[in-house]
Amino acid sequence: MRELQRIAIASEQFHHQQVDLTAGQQHYLGRVLRLQPGDRFIILDGRGGWWLAIWKGGQNATVVEPIRVNNELPIPVTLWVSMPKGSGFEEIVRCTTELGVSRLVPIMSARTVVVPSPQKLARWRRIATEAAEQSERQILPEITDPLSIQQAWETLSDQGEEVDKYICVARGDFPHLLNCLLAARTGQGKGYVYNSLLLAIGPEGGWTTPEVEEAINRRFQPVSLGSRILRSVTAPMVALSLVAAVSEMDNY
Repeated sequence: MRELQRIAIASEQFHHQQVDLTAGQQHYLGRVLRLQPGDRFIILDGRGGWWLAIWKGGQNATVVEPIRVNNELPIPVTLWVSMPKGSGFEEIVRCTTELGVSRLVPIMSARTVVVPSPQKLARWRRIATEAAEQSERQILPEITDPLSIQQAWETLSDQGEEVDKYICVARGDFPHLLNCLLAARTGQGKGYVYNSLLLAIGPEGGWTTPEVEEAINRRFQPVSLGSRILRSVTAPMVALSLVAAVSEMDNY
């Protein structure tokens, strides 16, 4: 099925075995992909479901059969990302979606200089949908409304105890994230101690000392991503790449 194109469909577009395509989806199938009525493609609902479908032309598509795939990371990963300037967060959304992030929380920390508009949030969600389709994800990552760091602290009580929390700090004598992830593996190097991960990535200029201290008070482990100082756009991708490598290493 890898050669077939994929489109994310909202749940309200399903009507038994029929799918009502939006105008944008019709344009994408017919004008961009050059599909013809009767051609097959894959629809995904963003919650783990994949189906083989036939485009009937216009807004109509028919579901043929479900497709079993398992392309998600073995452990859900939430990223708190202090928003960079310019279009940097768009790059973060695209690349971390490809890498398998489950939830992205835009953070306004002490050194954040960007206050995003509602239009930005809608654009980020479109980018995540496109990246999920391209990378054959089963799940569309959730992108929340931006939160201040104080609001983010308050959400931690909803996370439960089985969350492994790390805050990435550019300078300081902290263990490498890779070593922490490897140490959390169980048994003969298989499985993982926690039910989910939360990674906090700072802005240009890094987290302030009070922010790091507050994170430690809230049971975050401060970690390093290496000897070099990474851009705020690069750091989330490095952190998530390490998580993907460790969590999937038993699959290969």
